[in-house]
Amino acid sequence: MVLPRASASLRNPDVRLPILRKDKSSYYLEMQVDADPEDDRELAVTRRVALNELSQAEWSELEAQYNDLDLSVCNDIGINKALEKISDCRIQRLFLALLTFLNPRQVSIILYLYREAAGQGNGPLISFRSNDLLESLGYSKTKDGGFTARVRSQLNQDLVALHRTELVFARSLQKGEQVGAKVTVKSILRIRDYEIDKVPRNFDLAKAADYTYELADAYTVALEFFEGSSRPDHDVLFSSTIDIKERSGGNAKRDYKSKLLIYLASRMKWDRLRDGQYLLISKNCLLKNLDLLGSNKSRNNKILWRTIEQLNQDDYIHEAQELAGKRNRTKIQFQINPQKIKCINID
Repeated sequence: MVLPRASASLRNPDVRLPILRKDKSSYYLEMQVDADPEDDRELAVTRRVALNELSQAEWSELEAQYNDLDLSVCNDIGINKALEKISDCRIQRLFLALLTFLNPRQVSIILYLYREAAGQGNGPLISFRSNDLLESLGYSKTKDGGFTARVRSQLNQDLVALHRTELVFARSLQKGEQVGAKVTVKSILRIRDYEIDKVPRNFDLAKAADYTYELADAYTVALEFFEGSSRPDHDVLFSSTIDIKERSGGNAKRDYKSKLLIYLASRMKWDRLRDGQYLLISKNCLLKNLDLLGSNKSRNNKILWRTIEQLNQDDYIHEAQELAGKRNRTKIQFQINPQKIKCINID
């Protein structure tokens, strides 16, 4: 329900550019993903990083650097290029993490952790070895049996980004005759502790994510959206055969099959299957959530249907067809295979 909205890229028209905000007690770097104007069942989500350890002078300096940025050009010249003017490496990485939050690699990490949590049986708390995760993501080992510094550093940065970034969203709540709202604030995961095999070794989790190229050897994290088996009627599950391996080069941003599979599963959380198997979704919503936002509509349509066909071949869906909707808004009806989408639960 939350994952596809929280991972929306800057190309998505529902995404606003990051802002700096402060209240009486805290400073925030935050980014709003508005509700879909064509589908009021899609959540509005705010992703934010609390900047708790800033002095007034540091806040003023950050504001000055922020005012010098032109984040609107990120899609034209690239996010890294747009952030070059930020001299502080920590602040640059915070912006980068917020702008690219829940990228394909981080989504693969989450799928791995939920799969492990289901196997370990300790509820939302999970312990894992860093090398086991890197191996599951498909990274190649070096001659000494380890992984490159770049790959190890990236994993720690991803874990810290998932730990730091809060998701804020509201859902309606019936209170007698009145309708209220329940606001939820959660991170995807919280790092509870980490282990270093070789001591002494000067390792700081946050500093490593912001400035250096290090990785702890093992982590214990709490998955804040994990529901386990306590609410089986609310679970949407993936087959354990889903591919979580990291894709290299341009393919890393073009894993449309996994994007569509996750989006369908998220819709099944709150948009119940009709007759136990049918799901009706606006075509525009599908294109947006697959990041098919280019001006070439013919190309976008071909990629969408090619991706749908891949899910059909893998037996995740039995059939899909276009249906005419109101105001000439095309919808696609999916016939879901509920036996295939069945082994991981993400809110």
